[in-house]
Amino acid sequence: GAEEPTLYRISFRIHPGETVAIIGGTGSGKSTLASLLLRFHDPDEGQILLDGVDIRQLTQNSLRSRIGYVPQRAMLFSGTFADNIRFGKEDATDEQIRRAADLAHASEFILKSEKGFSSLVSQGGANISGGQKQRLAIARALVRQADIYIFDDCFSALDAKTDAAVRAGLRRELKDAAVLMVTQRVSTVMGADTIVVLEDGRVVGMGSHQ
Repeated sequence: GAEEPTLYRISFRIHPGETVAIIGGTGSGKSTLASLLLRFHDPDEGQILLDGVDIRQLTQNSLRSRIGYVPQRAMLFSGTFADNIRFGKEDATDEQIRRAADLAHASEFILKSEKGFSSLVSQGGANISGGQKQRLAIARALVRQADIYIFDDCFSALDAKTDAAVRAGLRRELKDAAVLMVTQRVSTVMGADTIVVLEDGRVVGMGSHQ
């Protein structure tokens, strides 16, 4: 219903084992692109294919079961640290939860809390910092062991050292997954196989960092 499309003539591929980064300023359409892949919206024109199948032909459940998604704003729930991570995969074992937390560099602050993984998180995560919320949300996505990962500007609250350490772990762990990384930080996307630069909803550049 808008006068102008938010995104226009966007075209790219992500293969298993590849990372494609979407970078651009505020309002360039980065998060809209992520929401299309999750079917929060459907495109007016064109199509999005998963293994050659238009995602509109898939049920939302079957589509989203293959995706690990970390939004810009980490949504946490009242419960324990373990509960919040297990929300990504209901039947996750304690070992899988610990491993996901290790990869997201969340274990360091979880284990410092009084009851470790059994410590309580207040509604919305009011009792932990922004960076800790983001790391918990990343752990929640990692525990899914998905085919596709979408990281929507979810490294913004991490300091540069933690950001680099988390991304290094993700590269090792997600070597067989298709990864879409949405960000405004150049340092976050330098190692991507392909970088797509958006401006006003259009692709203005595509290639490696070099």
